[in-house]
Amino acid sequence: MTTADTEGIVRDYFSDIPVMVQVAKCESMFRHTLADGSVLRGKVDSRDTGVMQINSYYHGAKAKELGLNLENIYDNMEYARMLYEQQGTKPWNASAPCWSRELASL
Repeated sequence: MTTADTEGIVRDYFSDIPVMVQVAKCESMFRHTLADGSVLRGKVDSRDTGVMQINSYYHGAKAKELGLNLENIYDNMEYARMLYEQQGTKPWNASAPCWSRELASL
């Protein structure tokens, strides 16, 4: 899957929550997988997973309980939507300097 493909999927999925599009851009640069097909992992914390960089240590068990696989792009975004509905953008505060700047420029 190309970055352009992933970006389109993210923009479509979060068309109703534009801030989440910017979060994905800042967290993963719209990448879910790498060139070798493996799922993107965080640089600072390798447990951060996929396009929305969901941390598997903190969220893996809950995702599994909900039948979601964080390594699947759609499940990754679904879990991110659930987090957003419960906590707003708080789970992505570490990247706020990036996505808040992006939103200001829109």
